Amino acid sequence: MRTPQLRVPVAACGALLAGLLIGACGTQTAASGDGGAGGAGGAGGESGPGGRCGVQASGAAGPENHGVRILGAVERGDGAQGEAGAPSDGGESRRPGVSVTADSLPGLPVASASSCVVAYSVTNQGAQVFTYTITFSLLDDQGRAMSDATETVASVAAGRTVRRTLDDAGHLSGTGLDAEHVRILDVKRVPADEAPAAAGSCPPSGLRLTADEGDAAMGLRVVGLHLENCGVRPYSVEGYPVLQLLDEELAPVEGIEILRGTEGIPMAGGDEPVRRVTLRPGESAAASMAWRNTTQAGEAVTVPYVRVRAASGSDPVVVAPGLDLGTTGELGVGPWRKDEAAAVPDRPQSS
Repeated sequence: MRTPQLRVPVAACGALLAGLLIGACGTQTAASGDGGAGGAGGAGGESGPGGRCGVQASGAAGPENHGVRILGAVERGDGAQGEAGAPSDGGESRRPGVSVTADSLPGLPVASASSCVVAYSVTNQGAQVFTYTITFSLLDDQGRAMSDATETVASVAAGRTVRRTLDDAGHLSGTGLDAEHVRILDVKRVPADEAPAAAGSCPPSGLRLTADEGDAAMGLRVVGLHLENCGVRPYSVEGYPVLQLLDEELAPVEGIEILRGTEGIPMAGGDEPVRRVTLRPGESAAASMAWRNTTQAGEAVTVPYVRVRAASGSDPVVVAPGLDLGTTGELGVGPWRKDEAAAVPDRPQSS
């Protein structure tokens, strides 16, 4: 059910907050009772009148999806970037039980919808540090999905809440991005020390391991694994990636046979022979995971996460390909091969 948005005149908003803040009319959010480790800063509390962005979602914030909530529309640059309960960069005035933010953008009209962005919170309800990848669906005024936007929130400590904002970025040109036009489509979380390195960065190992979005045709699924030497020394690998299948709670999934080679997967075709691959700095190798999503007798199995090592003993990386294995009980993995088309001319240096 769509929540109607109310528009509050700027003058009324200024009068409401005059005793708390001199200058602009900002976003007022009631802090949660936990504070600190529980994650204050509007991670599920009530929202009050805003300025040019109007009233936030009434009552509690939007429905939670694996710790992620949409909080409502706020002014761009309102200091929402950061950990809840911690000082922000945006001139935030704090008093017991209430947070008032009042950043303004020079040169923009007070009622400019383009200054509004959607704020969301991420609460780590687990016991370790997680990195979150969140896919949002952006809707038009009729509620139709227009496009997706994916954001990564790195290294959220256990028991903490952080706030971020989702910029329009041209996805809804001319409409103004607000909470009514955004839905949380998917949330993935992986241990922060096993998360894939962000684009443009390089892990201390000098190897950046990632998975692509995959391809599907007539029940066949193929997801590529990519190993980039972003370091300063040559690296050699021979054979197959080492895989461990994980469930939603990142516990091992039993009962799935991991085949060396993809020729045993119908329609997947054969693999190139196993050979030693040496990657100079800037070069990459690729391997593939292949399976069929056939469902027959028995319970269908979906594997959300895979822990991948380039070779036995290598640093692990957890990727989230979402393997819909059906009832086949099999996953094929091909050997590493040099990816001649994936040279990186301006590679990041390892830290």
